[in-house]
Amino acid sequence: MVTNAGSHGDPSGDSPWETALAQLDEVAELMDLAPGVHETLRAPKRSLIVSVPFRMDDGTTKVVQGYRVHHNVTRGPAKGGIRYYQHVNLAEIKALAMWMTWKCAIVNIPFGGAKGGVQVAVRELSRAELERMTRRYASEILPLIGPERDIPAPDMNTDEEIMSWIMDTYSTNQGYSVPGVVTGKPVAIGGSRGRRGATSRGVMYMIFSTLKTLGRGIDEISIAIQGYGKVGGFAAQLLHDAGCRVVAVSDVDSGLYNERGLDPEAINRHKREAGTVKDFPGAEKITNRELLEIDCDVLVPAAIEGVITVKNADEIKAPIICEAANGPITFEADKILNDRGTFIVPDILANAGGVTVSYFEWVQDIQAYFWDEEQVNDRLRRIMEGAFEGVYALAKEKDLTLRQAAHWIGVGRVADAHLTRGLFP
Repeated sequence: MVTNAGSHGDPSGDSPWETALAQLDEVAELMDLAPGVHETLRAPKRSLIVSVPFRMDDGTTKVVQGYRVHHNVTRGPAKGGIRYYQHVNLAEIKALAMWMTWKCAIVNIPFGGAKGGVQVAVRELSRAELERMTRRYASEILPLIGPERDIPAPDMNTDEEIMSWIMDTYSTNQGYSVPGVVTGKPVAIGGSRGRRGATSRGVMYMIFSTLKTLGRGIDEISIAIQGYGKVGGFAAQLLHDAGCRVVAVSDVDSGLYNERGLDPEAINRHKREAGTVKDFPGAEKITNRELLEIDCDVLVPAAIEGVITVKNADEIKAPIICEAANGPITFEADKILNDRGTFIVPDILANAGGVTVSYFEWVQDIQAYFWDEEQVNDRLRRIMEGAFEGVYALAKEKDLTLRQAAHWIGVGRVADAHLTRGLFP
């Protein structure tokens, strides 16, 4: 079914959605946003809830719930990842779609915000079951997706192969290959070089821009990364290779700490064999919560939303936080940290590298002309550094936090597009 979201909050009271609304409301007041535009931007354009039945290997049928939300498409087609997670819900997907809208606008690419999800525990499925579920979910959201309408991408627990299944399902229904329907695909079927590590590389560029702004050297920095997955794991490798000292990392099962620094390459080998960072030799075992409270120079939350709250904000010691995950800091915790002088690079700026290179991939698919990885990385660096400079300059000019400045730019660009197009009828 398709539902129209209410205009003031979500009945579930889910933290990410309430945080997203509070952030919008705060910046709307700061920038004196027109009430009609503010009200429009508070509500997702459309929310699709689907049942996803699929066949298990033993012949039985399992049914899970899926979602696809378009927050705003005023500036272009909807864009946003698909996550597979047993606790995903509509409120969370709405928040992520809203953040995608601002994220695309901040880096000034012509997309609107979307997000999708399936409420499923991926670890409990075989690869064949995962493919059947993915293809059924893709079939259920076919009315919304397309290269000129809505372009999905990987997110939590989804990867290149899952994107290839979605592309194939869509293309089969169209009767011809449509590589531009998804991004984050394998290069063999129209994926972009440099896309796999784009979010992590963007996080690295944001950390380097921050250090340059604060007059700090790269080689004197200690970094803790919560969430050793696609984004956090590769970010650890990039930062280590650049000369930073990665002192702590964690995944869903366990965490590691070594004041002298960890070797991400060795951790990657261990994780490939063991499936987790747990029991990696040569490091002290810590919990995810303990990692957040590590005494380090830069904290990178790269796992899930809502990990820093009013309950632990006072225990955060890092003077710099770069949000690789979406919404890792709640609205009230953000106030506590800012009052303390913590330099926070907000998610809608910090992790925009992924959607930026997704845009590059979409452009290459449409043109059927592909760039080499050096071109991709260089264009990504220029866009990310330019976005940081714009956000930081506005923050200084108007005495805002970086999050407020980022929202001011993102919301402002979407609002300008909305007012320029007008309201029909």
